[in-house]
Amino acid sequence: MALTQQRKQEIITNFQVHETDTGSADVQIAMLTERINRLSEHLQANKKDHSSRRGLLKLIGHRKRLLAYLQQENREKYQALIARLGIRG
Repeated sequence: MALTQQRKQEIITNFQVHETDTGSADVQIAMLTERINRLSEHLQANKKDHSSRRGLLKLIGHRKRLLAYLQQENREKYQALIARLGIRG
């Protein structure tokens, strides 16, 4: 269920703001979205996995807070990111 190092690197290169960026809000939101999507697939197959469901809710809350920060700082960047990730804002 965890992201592989190769997949993490792909996400970082696709969403980084500058060449050495590994921790900007854009990258963090993209990583969380990938983890949320994988965990959602897992929970569809394993409906009684309540500890993973709790972890999913924590990830969603973290992503929501990062999105709120990004929206407050730069609305255009926020709109572009949610469109690119295919999530609701």
